[in-house]
Amino acid sequence: MELIVNNINKSIRKKVILSEVNLCLKGGNIYGFVGRNGSGKTMLFRALSGLMGIDSGSIVWEGKTLHNDFSVLPSLGIIIENAGLYPNFTGIENLTYLASLTKRIGQKEIIHAITRVGLNPYDKRLYGKYSLGMKQRLAIAQAIMEKPDVIMLDEPTNSLDEAGVEEIRRVILEEKERGALILVASHNKEDIQILADELYRVENGHVTKQGANL
Repeated sequence: MELIVNNINKSIRKKVILSEVNLCLKGGNIYGFVGRNGSGKTMLFRALSGLMGIDSGSIVWEGKTLHNDFSVLPSLGIIIENAGLYPNFTGIENLTYLASLTKRIGQKEIIHAITRVGLNPYDKRLYGKYSLGMKQRLAIAQAIMEKPDVIMLDEPTNSLDEAGVEEIRRVILEEKERGALILVASHNKEDIQILADELYRVENGHVTKQGANL
């Protein structure tokens, strides 16, 4: 599996968001992206997923071009900014509803995903009553439940306690072993050191390879 990014550019209201970005990303690897707030990391993920259009260049997944052959990547798990889950649904109700939109998985896979991130799938609490850490875990369960080819995680260990961080890192590494292509943006240097096979710095919309992560 391969995601090829050819010289993409994006500006919003004359402000450059992404500038001449070139990447070659392969399945079975974790790519780490670091940079200050506002550097363009989240916008990069939005562009690569198809959630945001680009002004020029191309994004090619398995020989097919994003925005020409499909509007968003066809097998994608993603967490960026707010998860957008329903506050008056339980965790499992939220994921069941999302799964019903694509009809790729059933209840068994949903329960498995919730359990993997350290939550109780039978918890009757509504999502709106969840702690920040529980919300983060459920967002990650949503991203992995369909075993997607591409997983994009913006600050995946945000709001988690030490035990939660360990659990989520383990899940991410398991997804890598499954063969997924994983992109992780994190301010947590330890996340990047432990998880990333290759490291990229995002600065003022430019993406620069920092080399292999040793």
